[in-house]
Amino acid sequence: MIRGAAGDGDGELAVQPIRDPMVEDLRERAVALEAGGDLDAAVAALDQALDIVDGDPALLQERAELAILQGDFERAGVLAERGYALGSQVGPLCRRHWITLEQVRLMAGDVDGAASARGQADGCRVAGPQRY
Repeated sequence: MIRGAAGDGDGELAVQPIRDPMVEDLRERAVALEAGGDLDAAVAALDQALDIVDGDPALLQERAELAILQGDFERAGVLAERGYALGSQVGPLCRRHWITLEQVRLMAGDVDGAASARGQADGCRVAGPQRY
């Protein structure tokens, strides 16, 4: 739900960092494990990747999304906030951070906070530079 709501970023500015090959392997493993229904193993793979690169906004967001799936909304909020603070604050990843926070706030019964988070998510859309 969070990933789909963020969109694909077509036609907008999105920052993509160069990834460590070991971290990328762990991320891919986590995706496969999640798809196979093994959330605990997916979490372990992402936690291992975060041990290598603890300030990667995309890894933090992916881990936040798994925390939501596990029902650990407090952890999801902390991870999404940290990912946003360390990230580029534009594009699909930015929206994923805020949509995660929207879900966390909804689960806490904070309707106004959730609406605010949704507004912040909408503000993450920035058009890419004109290319001639």
